[in-house]
Amino acid sequence: MKWARAQKADGTEITGVIVDEMLHPKASLGSETGTGEAVALSDLTLLAPVVPSKFIGLWNNFKAAAEKGGMEHPAHPLYFCKTDTSLSGPGAEVTLPTSAGRVVFEGELGIVIGKTCKNITPDQANDFIFGYTCINDFTSLDVLNADPSFPQWTRAKSFDGFGVAGPVIETDVDWRALTIKVLVNDRERQSYPADDMILSPEQIVSCLSQDMTLNPGDLIACGTSIGARPVKAGMAVDVVIEGIGNVGVTMVAPAA
Repeated sequence: MKWARAQKADGTEITGVIVDEMLHPKASLGSETGTGEAVALSDLTLLAPVVPSKFIGLWNNFKAAAEKGGMEHPAHPLYFCKTDTSLSGPGAEVTLPTSAGRVVFEGELGIVIGKTCKNITPDQANDFIFGYTCINDFTSLDVLNADPSFPQWTRAKSFDGFGVAGPVIETDVDWRALTIKVLVNDRERQSYPADDMILSPEQIVSCLSQDMTLNPGDLIACGTSIGARPVKAGMAVDVVIEGIGNVGVTMVAPAA
């Protein structure tokens, strides 16, 4: 089942289930209660599928990247948080601020939390995972490493629009069978299997729930693998995960 959040022509936002190119509005994410007539997707603008209270991203969570970088496998997620204003959705224009310097794309699988969880086990985690989405976790490499005394993870990853999510949340998918791809101007630039993860989604959610309460709609990016590359203004960057969808944005230069 595919869930989406969208905007009508009058500015009204709706959340619901996609069936036969129609969005069927629901009272809330995961609700079975309908709230109006179905609307054709062609009459809507898709948004990021959730507005999370927390947008968490992982570092060093893929075996191939860890091997290439000479890094040990972590026993607990190595993570950072992106600000709420970094969130953007399908079709957005993402500005590359002058202060950001070199910026790279990072195609990732995203976990969406379905209900409040705290101190859960990996075996319990699937009951709290609502579904999966596509993520592009843009990162300013120059900002991240600008100060040798303090890697600036939050600043490097939290420029406006640097957290792309969408186009939908798929609730019926086996994450182990997925491949995460990134296309730049329609050319494949990144491709890696989700099952190369060091910590599985179930382990990630369990571990994070030991550190903090996870709320419905919270978004967790599972980390990226090898292949992340710099982007420039004018580039179209799409994250494609067959079985979930394609979330694309256009990189733009800052206004004069």
